[in-house]
Amino acid sequence: MKHLFALLGLLWFAAAASAQTRIDTTGGRYYKPIFANVTRTQDITYGSSIDYLGGQQALRLDVYQPTGDTVRRRPLLIFAHGGGFISGNKTDQDVTELCTRFARLGYVTASIDYRLLFLPFDTTNISIASFRGVQDMRAAIRFFRMKAATTVATAADNYRIHPDYIYVGGSSAGAFMALQTAYLNKASEVPSTINLANLGGLEGTGGNPTYSSAVRGVINLSGALGRPTWIEAGDVPFVSMHGTNDPIVPYGAGRVGGGLPPQRIYGSAVLNTRAIAVGVQNPFYTFKRAGHVPFSGTSATAVAYMDTTFRFVRDFLRPLLRQTGTVTAAQRANTQAVLQAYPVPAATVVRLTWSSNTAFRARPVELLDAMGRVVRRFRWEQPELLIPRETLRAGTYLVRPEGLAAQRIIFE
Repeated sequence: MKHLFALLGLLWFAAAASAQTRIDTTGGRYYKPIFANVTRTQDITYGSSIDYLGGQQALRLDVYQPTGDTVRRRPLLIFAHGGGFISGNKTDQDVTELCTRFARLGYVTASIDYRLLFLPFDTTNISIASFRGVQDMRAAIRFFRMKAATTVATAADNYRIHPDYIYVGGSSAGAFMALQTAYLNKASEVPSTINLANLGGLEGTGGNPTYSSAVRGVINLSGALGRPTWIEAGDVPFVSMHGTNDPIVPYGAGRVGGGLPPQRIYGSAVLNTRAIAVGVQNPFYTFKRAGHVPFSGTSATAVAYMDTTFRFVRDFLRPLLRQTGTVTAAQRANTQAVLQAYPVPAATVVRLTWSSNTAFRARPVELLDAMGRVVRRFRWEQPELLIPRETLRAGTYLVRPEGLAAQRIIFE
């Protein structure tokens, strides 16, 4: 009887893991505005952290959900506003418009506030402000994963998001944050002018530290990165849209900010070249002769740009949710080809080995329990990785290497 229950448990987990890889896109969902109305829930506290003056700041967001929707697990889009890390908020016109439009398709969307301002006003401190924003976006991701894993009384309390389908995006400064959330993921990549320890590490101290902040893709609207090399083979896909005449955030490479030291950044055109070179999917739309965030505003021209932005991002996202041959399917097939975990089940240690037929690349790894909570983080530096049980309870876990689908292991 004990073996029967164990078998049933394994079958349940396998079914659950399989279900987690699929989003139902039938009936025009995630493509057509099948919901006439959207419900916005405002000023939800997703965490708190230290602001630039040393005080504790509550971090809040607004959630947009399709009114009357009954789907149990839905993909989530988290957007961040622009404003140069000085101004702006979660009710800015462009991000609220994006949140509303995508919620009508069936997504759950969120617009976040994050820590602003910095002193003195120079490029060193704007880098620190940008990194604080990244920490806050990661805190928002962890907040939603915590909600998805928590049994609550009403659907409104957990937002019914699918924890495996979280995407981040933003406009201008918000796009900087989204790109860094996905690709600035090693302590060694953080510029030396940022004291990582003082700021709380890569994840920050915004709350829910046991949950993952990994994302499935990025929406880059007029953003840039400090280094194009942060984008590496196996990273998640991103979509970019940028005006060729952008005077604020360079379309190619350029310098931003005032004061010293000067800061060179790399806009969407350079990031697209890098993505192509390392095999990362990056559909790229060029707004010819357009300036900064041309889709922001209510003029006829801005609305036309927003229409184009919405359609291009929509067409990037929808294939990633389910269709055959998407990144999801490719990652799973790739994982099966290059990774092997044994023994399964194991008593004390699991060996994760990389195929000798495929070039190995070091990467961060997360170990998650059956509820999706991160129970351990480590770095995979050699083709063979030992995962000791140590204090882990008996049960099923997921090993999730960055850029690859999760691998199931069991400790008995």
